[in-house]
Amino acid sequence: MPVNRNALIRYRTLDNCLRNRYRKWTLEDLIEKCSEALYEYEGIDKGVSRRTVQMDLQMMRSDKLGYNAPIQVIDKKYYTYEDPSYSITNIPLTDGDLTKLSEVVDILKQFKGFSQFQDLGEIVQRLEDKIYTSKTKSETFIDFEKNDHLKGLEHIPTLYTAVQKKKAILLSYQSFKAREASTFVFHPYYLKEHRNRWFVLGCKGKGDPLLNLALDRIMGIEETDEPFTPCVDIDLKGYFKHVIGVTVNLNQEPMEVVLFFEQKIAPYVLTKPMHPSQKLVEKHSNGVVISLYVQHNYELEKEVLSFGDSVKVLAPERLKRCIKDTLAHALDQYSYEIHQAKLENQIRKLTHTGFTILPHVFTKKEMSHVKTLIAKAYPPTGEGKPVHAVRNFLQEIKGLQHVLFNQNLKTILSAISPGLFLSKAIYFDKPPLSNWYVTWHQDTTITVKEKIETVGFFGWTKKEDLIGVCPPEDVLKNTVTIRIHLDDTDEKNGALKVIPGSHNKRLSDEEIALITQNSLPFTCEVGCGGIHLMKPLLLHASSKTINQKHRRVIHLEFTTADLPNGLEWAEKVLF
Repeated sequence: MPVNRNALIRYRTLDNCLRNRYRKWTLEDLIEKCSEALYEYEGIDKGVSRRTVQMDLQMMRSDKLGYNAPIQVIDKKYYTYEDPSYSITNIPLTDGDLTKLSEVVDILKQFKGFSQFQDLGEIVQRLEDKIYTSKTKSETFIDFEKNDHLKGLEHIPTLYTAVQKKKAILLSYQSFKAREASTFVFHPYYLKEHRNRWFVLGCKGKGDPLLNLALDRIMGIEETDEPFTPCVDIDLKGYFKHVIGVTVNLNQEPMEVVLFFEQKIAPYVLTKPMHPSQKLVEKHSNGVVISLYVQHNYELEKEVLSFGDSVKVLAPERLKRCIKDTLAHALDQYSYEIHQAKLENQIRKLTHTGFTILPHVFTKKEMSHVKTLIAKAYPPTGEGKPVHAVRNFLQEIKGLQHVLFNQNLKTILSAISPGLFLSKAIYFDKPPLSNWYVTWHQDTTITVKEKIETVGFFGWTKKEDLIGVCPPEDVLKNTVTIRIHLDDTDEKNGALKVIPGSHNKRLSDEEIALITQNSLPFTCEVGCGGIHLMKPLLLHASSKTINQKHRRVIHLEFTTADLPNGLEWAEKVLF
């Protein structure tokens, strides 16, 4: 049954509407969309009748055109596809379609040698393969790079038309960082593909910066009556000229990037250039040196890193430093792993001796991030003195808790006890050449919200609005301290000394003196990114600092103990 051009336009319009599940479509809405489409593509301004659209919907439901569209009506009013993934564009090709496509391919093949049509090669080959396999019902014998699960490709026709017709659109967009989608008017100028992922370049309005939006983050597109804002003062054709990928910085000049490739990878780089600006600088027996004239962006770094240990950045220094830092962090990811068998041994040591040290819990990158966040929140005082002890810092410093409770720390806490919660958090900074030291003692107090006289609880104190109390031993025995070290710590900058095995009961002053005078203490030297696990009743002390190094420590206490008679922990934070 022949189908005229106007009918095809209506079918495609109805198909686009029924696939859009971000809007409810009444019959009147569908009539309006079909009328707009016919006016836009064919200049027909008399509109479409109600009966015509009803017949179109019936035709799409039927088998006459091979559509068998699963169109349903919800609440006797709203039209949609029962199958969200259905589209009339997904139906198999008929014999007539295949014959016509074969004729088209024969015509296109005649132009493959012309420079104006040099991009036709892959398109023609794809068509030819599709037609052959459809006709013969055989398996394909050519595999093009593709991603069948890539999202956003359905938006390309709509965006292409908007760019071509210079029409603004209403976008619903959710970036990977956003918690929910936002809706705004968008003026599209250019479509760009990079490694099978599509982007649309445009702006929100006059005077606003250019935005490069990923199609797979577009939640929905609707029409708008907003006047189109044209792109001025920017050469869109040359916009991506000096970048690898799609990230462009209009305030950054391109630079010469010089790379050395080992001989084993050199032929691949020479036969498949990284960028049109690529030049061969030198050839050596062990490799080649090439240059690129590009901006420094995320995609350039990823392209260089994709060659692994077969490439070395020779210039510029900034790119070289970025690649070195990334590779160092990648190595840390493998070095800073928690092995279950070793962890179980360390937990047993914590139980028997009252302490243990776990190195490499946090990577250097994580530690650098933590120190940066803290330094911004608590800069040195006017005299240049650091902050000595701060509570509530986890609540005050946004994002810090997320960094501290990484997968390694969560694994360690789960191994100690699945029911642990955070009951106290203090940040300590022992400055260089500090006379601050602590004599031998046990940590026998907890911090609670208010003073409530309770049997077994004694020694109430109040300092800086914080209420402390000595609880029964059972509470302390169900508590564990984790000290996260932000600096390398040794005896010269005040590392803790402990008496192994002294954690089983609360000791009197006489017992503490007797034990410390007749025991050999252990100095807990902990590297940056390592943690010191300790039971509160373990005897410990710290000496004066005698070098120029800081000792910054995050002191966290965890417990499983429930307090009686209405007593509550001052900081009870589930992690």
